[in-house]
Amino acid sequence: MNNFLLSVIVPVFNEQDNIQPLLRRLLPIISTYQYELIFVDDGSTDLTPKIIKEEAKKNKNIKLISFQRNFGHQIALTAGYQNAKGNCVITLDSDLQDPPEIIKDMIIKWQKGAKIVYAQRKKREVDSFLKKFTAQFFYKFINFLSDTHIPDDVGDFRLLDRIVVDFINNLHEQSRFLRGLVAWGGFPAQYVFFDREKRFSGETHYPFSKMLNFALEGIVSFSTKPLLLASYLGFITGSIGFLGIIYAIVGKLFFTGYWVTGWTALFVGIMFLGGVQLITIGIIGEYIGKIYQEVQKKPLFLIKETVNI
Repeated sequence: MNNFLLSVIVPVFNEQDNIQPLLRRLLPIISTYQYELIFVDDGSTDLTPKIIKEEAKKNKNIKLISFQRNFGHQIALTAGYQNAKGNCVITLDSDLQDPPEIIKDMIIKWQKGAKIVYAQRKKREVDSFLKKFTAQFFYKFINFLSDTHIPDDVGDFRLLDRIVVDFINNLHEQSRFLRGLVAWGGFPAQYVFFDREKRFSGETHYPFSKMLNFALEGIVSFSTKPLLLASYLGFITGSIGFLGIIYAIVGKLFFTGYWVTGWTALFVGIMFLGGVQLITIGIIGEYIGKIYQEVQKKPLFLIKETVNI
């Protein structure tokens, strides 16, 4: 049953205080299998890569990929997938909010035939109200707009079969929204459930502004419905404007005695239509920006050094 190679990918960015606690919990679990543990350092400026290299000297199964600079969480996961050799590949964060103890349950589900095993959060009591509300809104909104259903309350803590990893590696999008790419393939999926823990140390690297950008990235990457909504919005505002013209003509011809000219309606109308136009241009601009990125064909990341790879 254990005659397979398990790859575990951990993206890290300034997580020097979390590496040792993670290894103390993770290694006893994955050491029961043939394993490789791949840390992807996303341009850390603290002692994170140094600590990992020291551990890699003592354990050849611990590997490190260091980026030249910060390229982002999704790109770090992409680099891990491209270098993982395992029959199944698990990704998790280093802050211990993803409990390593459920890895065994994930592997059991995989051995029973699941190609994807999602770790789904049952409770998020440690998160603030704003964090929980925005997360719920994100999944509801992106699934409303997208043609690909993305499971609710799952992050990047998941297990992928080798077939799925090869599928992901053969996709060449510059914009990497992996939660959507994994779901888009339609592979058989199962779930394990866990209670989200408090971050062990340090501050989150996903404040509200980054979460907003991440949500926008996912929506634009996996749906053209915003363009359709912009068209609907333009049609609605055009209809309102047409009704306003009829109202003005009728008032001018038949209710001259009660017709009062003023700047308020004109000002509101201009501001409303101007706002709609700017929103529409912004939506179109996002899609044009994606096209621009794809045409450039820049490398997704630049590697500074590797250890045990």
